Amino acid sequence: MSEELVRVVNMTGPVAEVWLNRPKKKNALTLEMLDALVAVGRQLAAEPGLRAVVLAGEGEDFCAGLDTSALMAMAGKLDAVKAEMLNPPHGETGNRFQLPALIWSRVPAPVIAALDGVCFGAGAQLALGADFRIARPDVRFSIMEGKWGLIPDMGISQSLPRLMPADRAKELVMTARILRGAEAYSLGLVTRLSDDPVADARSFAHALAARSPDAIRSGKALIDQMYAPATEDGLALEARLQADLMGSPNQVETIMANMQKREPVYR
Repeated sequence: MSEELVRVVNMTGPVAEVWLNRPKKKNALTLEMLDALVAVGRQLAAEPGLRAVVLAGEGEDFCAGLDTSALMAMAGKLDAVKAEMLNPPHGETGNRFQLPALIWSRVPAPVIAALDGVCFGAGAQLALGADFRIARPDVRFSIMEGKWGLIPDMGISQSLPRLMPADRAKELVMTARILRGAEAYSLGLVTRLSDDPVADARSFAHALAARSPDAIRSGKALIDQMYAPATEDGLALEARLQADLMGSPNQVETIMANMQKREPVYR
């Protein structure tokens, strides 16, 4: 884990804070950050004194999605990336790209994401992996992978079915349109609106920390099980569909059209 990329405050609790720490890049995620988030989540899951977690982004944005440098690096080794997607680590149901969003469900304590600025693509999926999302009314939220000819594949098969009906989920995935906080709230993607999401996330976290930790942990486990989709099948489907899309002619044309600011010409 790199402290420069992911900063943790109060690892042992009772309330820990996890900060994405690339504010000059709108906290865009690198591959190292993805791995760091998983490492942090595993550490937090093992902390007996932890009562709640706040997940936030340094600066004025939560997360702009996957960094373009990471995308370019993956484009140069598509076969290896696809193999990594289709073959999760031994003993895991999720792959390297899914685990950063999935890991928060394995932390027994509740995780509260504080959303500000932009929350795009991988950043949106990371936020959806938390138990709660507190967002500014003017936050810009998008499940943006469709803009690049792809699908969201960071555990969204586990998070989105708990939050909204299928038709609304399809619309957001297919259009990749940008929502403001108020609409995201009306659709069920955001738990609460706030002019100061970090302050309210902290306040909520401390309120939860004052409750019986056994009841809070059991409550999280109960609701997660009640709403649990078919984990392994959904995650494997995400990976297979995404691997088929990556580097395909229409996906490459989508990228080129975006980069050249023109209308795509699909086969």
